[in-house]
Amino acid sequence: MSEVKVDGAYDCITKTPMGDQKSVFTVISNGTSFHGTNAGPLGSLDVKDGKVDGNRLTWIMEMTLPMPMTLSAEAIVEGDSIAGTILAGGFGAMALSGTRRT
Repeated sequence: MSEVKVDGAYDCITKTPMGDQKSVFTVISNGTSFHGTNAGPLGSLDVKDGKVDGNRLTWIMEMTLPMPMTLSAEAIVEGDSIAGTILAGGFGAMALSGTRRT
């Protein structure tokens, strides 16, 4: 079984209560962990506690704007596509999807 390549910059859309939010999600893996950022119009959030399990990514981001909140996220990479969910406290689950830049 070949190793799934999760690294890259993904052009993403997150379905939020404030409408669709575009961002660039960057993944830089190192074995079973990864770091990166999710950069959008409201600023850039650093990936914390990023984990890689095959093609599954899990991570946390600490949002400060428009309000302080810890976001827990997970996503699956298939080919050049990424899809997952970001849990945003009382706002519930927000769908994330995107395509890797080539």
